[in-house]
Amino acid sequence: MCSPTHAPKIASDVDARAALTEEAERRGFLTAWASVSLPEQVKTQYQNWLADGKNASMNYLLGETRLEPTLRFPWARSVLVLAAPHAYPDPGVPVGGTRLGKVAKYAWVRDYHRLMGPHLESLEALAAQLGVQAKGYVDTGPLSERSYGVLGRLGWIGKNAMLMRMGEGTYLTLAAVLTSLAPAEGEGLYPNRCGKCTRCIRGCPTNALLGDGSLDARACISYWTIEHRGLIPAHLWPSIGDWLFGCDICQAVCPWNRKAQDFWQGFQPQPELAHPNLEDFFTLSSHAFARRYAGTVFLRPGRTHMARNALIVLSNRKEHLPLVRQAAQDPNPVVRATAVRALAKFADWEAVAALKGDPDAVVAQEAQEVLALGV
Repeated sequence: MCSPTHAPKIASDVDARAALTEEAERRGFLTAWASVSLPEQVKTQYQNWLADGKNASMNYLLGETRLEPTLRFPWARSVLVLAAPHAYPDPGVPVGGTRLGKVAKYAWVRDYHRLMGPHLESLEALAAQLGVQAKGYVDTGPLSERSYGVLGRLGWIGKNAMLMRMGEGTYLTLAAVLTSLAPAEGEGLYPNRCGKCTRCIRGCPTNALLGDGSLDARACISYWTIEHRGLIPAHLWPSIGDWLFGCDICQAVCPWNRKAQDFWQGFQPQPELAHPNLEDFFTLSSHAFARRYAGTVFLRPGRTHMARNALIVLSNRKEHLPLVRQAAQDPNPVVRATAVRALAKFADWEAVAALKGDPDAVVAQEAQEVLALGV
């Protein structure tokens, strides 16, 4: 990106905010402005949530800068919150392959970090031309985008722990731009429209939603299928059901999402991401997987954990035993250990017994335990 060849123009805070807002909205984003200083109540609630271990293994959520961005950016005074709606339609199931399992809606497009990133860079460049310091983040920095969305009156935090608003519901991908501009005067909060509805809480199969606008990641299907590394406990398999990557249950049952159809112009849902071929996760090497799914959020769990998730889906549905048997020969022990319990779901005890002699101690122990229990 080219740097300005002339000295920055120092605009008034009001004019600079208006220019940045206009440019962001021209690019198709919903916008809101908030002070960079979070209320003490928000900080305390978050700190208590961390103290209770409800972030599971997501240690990147720790650190003071998430609650105090000025520790890293002392010039920051306000936040421009951007929301890209993603209530796009299902692009359809491709022909061929093994197309089982569900993928969270946000992952039906190329990696949103890459899609939204260049737009934030352009906003940073505009800010520089206006004589404003700015730094943009697309779910990658130490920021509480949802809290800033609430403070900026973009929406409210629903009982499913997501930012939501009338029209777009919860289907919102968030980004934020820290700026040196003074925050605009507040207009009060966006009305909370959840009312007495508890459909998301009742709909969550693992009871991850706590009813106060937060969740316990240790019980969340999205956490287990995307963030968790290693084996997924067997007692969670029935609740995971068909979810291959993420989970949208608490959004699907929300009345505010029934008529949501808006989506940002930069999002184009792709059939191969909405309905991936499970065979890829067992036949591709990790390098080939990375090439095939480059620029997608599937790279976060990677080939190994997508195969792990696929095995749970296959065993829950009791379909495609040959793929499960193939997974028992996988080079990665996490996949082989998951295959042990998947094979047991098919009552393929001979294949399970063969894994008692696996060179990996965890795989061998899984096989021994499954055979001893007969489950």
